[in-house]
Formats: sequence, C-alpha cells, structure tokens
Amino acid sequence: MRVRAPRLVVAGTGGDSGKTLVSLGLCLAWRDEGFPVRAFKKGPDYIDAAWLAWATAGPARNLDTYLMGFDEVRRALCAHADPSGPNLVEGNRGLFDGAGPEGTHSTAALAKAIDAPVVLVLGVTKTTRTAAALAHGLATFDPELTLAGIVLNRVAGARHESVIRQAIADHTDLPVLGAIPAIRGDDPLPGRHLGLVTVQERTGLDAVRDRLLRIVRPALDLDALRRVAEAAGPLEVGKAAGGGVAVPGTPVRIGVLHDSAFHFYYPENLEALEALGGEIVPLSALESQRLPPLDALYVGGGFPETHAEALSANRSLREAVCRAAERWLPIYAECGGLMYLSEAIRWQGNDYPMAGVLPVRLVVERRPQGHGYAEVEVDSVNPYFERGTVLRGHEFHYSRLTEGGDTVRSVFAVRRGTGSLPGRDGLVRHNVLASYIHLHARGTQAWAEGLVARARAYASAHSGGEPLQGDGDDP
Repeated sequence: MRVRAPRLVVAGTGGDSGKTLVSLGLCLAWRDEGFPVRAFKKGPDYIDAAWLAWATAGPARNLDTYLMGFDEVRRALCAHADPSGPNLVEGNRGLFDGAGPEGTHSTAALAKAIDAPVVLVLGVTKTTRTAAALAHGLATFDPELTLAGIVLNRVAGARHESVIRQAIADHTDLPVLGAIPAIRGDDPLPGRHLGLVTVQERTGLDAVRDRLLRIVRPALDLDALRRVAEAAGPLEVGKAAGGGVAVPGTPVRIGVLHDSAFHFYYPENLEALEALGGEIVPLSALESQRLPPLDALYVGGGFPETHAEALSANRSLREAVCRAAERWLPIYAECGGLMYLSEAIRWQGNDYPMAGVLPVRLVVERRPQGHGYAEVEVDSVNPYFERGTVLRGHEFHYSRLTEGGDTVRSVFAVRRGTGSLPGRDGLVRHNVLASYIHLHARGTQAWAEGLVARARAYASAHSGGEPLQGDGDDP
C-alpha cells in the first residue's frame, strides 16, 4: 500500500540543541497559516510529545523502532499522518545517537525507515566556520540519509549569521533554512529533571505560544521547510495493524489516574484498552475522593514527587486504592504509578505517605537511577503476562527502593536496564503489578490483552459476590 504523507524530521547534534524549540515553532506557525499539521516524537518521550500535542491541537504519537519495530513504525506514521500535511517528526538526542556505537534505533535510523528528509538544528554558540565542518560531516556520514537543510540556532547577530551561512555554502550543498537568534531573558521552555517542565504544569500558555512564534516565525523559511516535507514521496507500508482484536464479553470499566501528577500515557495504550472493550474512566489522584465502580485501575508515570504533598494530603483516595487492592482489583502501574502504590516516598528530605498497596518505600535522588531502553523476561506467575514473555520498553526514573524490596515478590528478570531491584522488576501483590518499565501497546499487544482479560475476570467474579483471586500470588 502506498500512502501519501508529506513529512520531515527535525534532528539535532545532541540534547538541548533546539529541536523542540524549532518543532513547536514550526507547528504553531504552520497552524497559523491554515495547514493541518500533525506531529510525532521519536523515541520514548512523554513530555515533548505533550508539548507537540499542544502546538498542533491534536494527539502527538511516538515513533520508536526499538519499542515498536521498523514495520510498525511505518504503519503508525501512515495511520495518523495527514495526507495533505505537513507532518513533523521531532528527533531525540543527536542525529546518529542510538543503542550502541552502531547507532541502532537512532533518529537517522528512524528517518530512513520512514523515508523522510531531515532538517538539522545546529547550535552555533561561539563558533563560525566549525559549523560548516559539522554540517559537512553530518551530511556525508551516512549516504543513505537525506539531509535536506540546516537551521542555525543561538545566532549572536547579523554578522555571525552571515559568516556561518557563507562557510556552509562554501563547503556543503546544504541550504540554510533558518537562523534563530540567541534567546534573551527567560527561557520559554524551561527544564528540570526528566526534561522540560510539562505542558500540564505550565501556566500562561497563550503567552508561551506568542513568544515562541515571535522567536521562530521570522527566523525560519516556512515555505522552504514545507517544500522539504512535500518532497517526501509516498510511503510503502504493509497492511495496517489494528489497535487490538475485540474479545467477546461485556465491556469493562478501567480507571486511569490522569492529572498533572500522572500523565505519562501513550495514546495508543488507552486506545488499545478501548479497542478490547475497556471503558476509560478518568480519575485524579489529586482531586478524586473515592474510586467509582471499576474493574481495573491503570496508573501511569508522571511526577508524583513534585506533587507529593498534595497526593499525600488526599488520604481518602489513597485509602480507597489500598482497599481496592486488598479486594483484588486488578491494578497495573508504571514508574510513577509504582511510587504512588508504595508506602511512602522521600522527596527533598521529607517523607510523604502514599497508597500503601506495596510494602516498599522509595527515595527520589538528584541523579537518574535508571535511564534508557529496557528489556525484561516474565519468569514468574503474575496477573497479566504469560511466563516466558519478553517485554521491551524504557525507563527513566530518579527514584529507587530503599526499604521492603525483600518482602515483595518480583516477576520480571531484567535483561537490559535497571529495574526496581537488583536484576529484577515487576512487583506483584494480589492482582497488582507495578514496575519501572514503560510499555507501548503497538510493541506489546499482550499488555492490553492481559489487563482487559483480568478486568473481565474480576467483573465476572465481583458480580457473583466472590473476591477474585488468581495469579497475582503464587498458590
């Protein structure tokens, strides 16, 4: 099948090169001009994807060849791209940075997989001709990659820009498609641990939008960049994969904690649950005082540490979640969700009681305790996965267990990554499974199937007045 999808990849020379600034500015400016822009984020990233969703006023999908595989990445792009475009893919890290020295699963590898031209954001602070050398090296490093142009970032002034433009013209065939001046004053996209301050926590978003447009719109050749996207030819893909296969049975109600504390959810994960018969019931760990009738609960990642005081103060919901777990309600938790299910977390020297579902305590450190792609093998009985299943995901957490690790059962053997215990992850109690690994439904269909199946079993047992016991604890 041939699918038309005008597209380009915005890449950089490394982290903090300005990819997000350019990507958001382009999306906002193209929207202002009336184009139906869609956005995607390369790699396992929730924060930048949420900002892209804000800039495009629509879902921003993640594309990751490690989590999803190359064929599924192409299908995902074609399923959600606008055929009239432009469709923008924001890269991550440096252009050729991937899993190991060979650069597997890099932004360049993704660009080649989706046959997309690349626009490189090149930071030029305190440099001139060296920028041309970098551009030349990157343009010739992989002949199979289409590097279509350069956007200069952090330009000091008109003379600085002129010298760099001439040097690039003298030594490469790459057009300079924009030059963004060094930002004076407050950063419109401030960061903290894990990345940018999230869009869910930012105030004054109208002012942020106006400032991004003032910075980026006059600095970029919007028409030329759109022509780069339109030059991408039709994409050949196999038969589109569905979001899940319907399972016979009655619908089930799946609660999802979704607020400024917990908002790390891939759209595909929620869609996969719905495709299998799950009705998503949004809840807030900050404001909801009780749990409505549910057949399962899904607690994703986020920033429970920065909301620790408010989460702890909502004792009513914490106790409701704990009681539900004791009644064998299926609960699946990722990263921040694991933290919320613990007895307490220590943040900036203070201890904050959490839901107390798992007999563990955690501390949030100043440095990452786990960061990158992860792979685990399910080696023990549990509520959601068959033994022997290999799960590919990612982890990025500053917290670690300090107490209780020897009192809780784990069901994942860590092949790659850090996990929550030495060589282990996947903490289980009753029908609760919590881990640091984040999964993507397009790469792990068994996750949605397992959660919905367990929810359906709970609903059936609950309708008969019997508590559901099963694979959460070894018999």
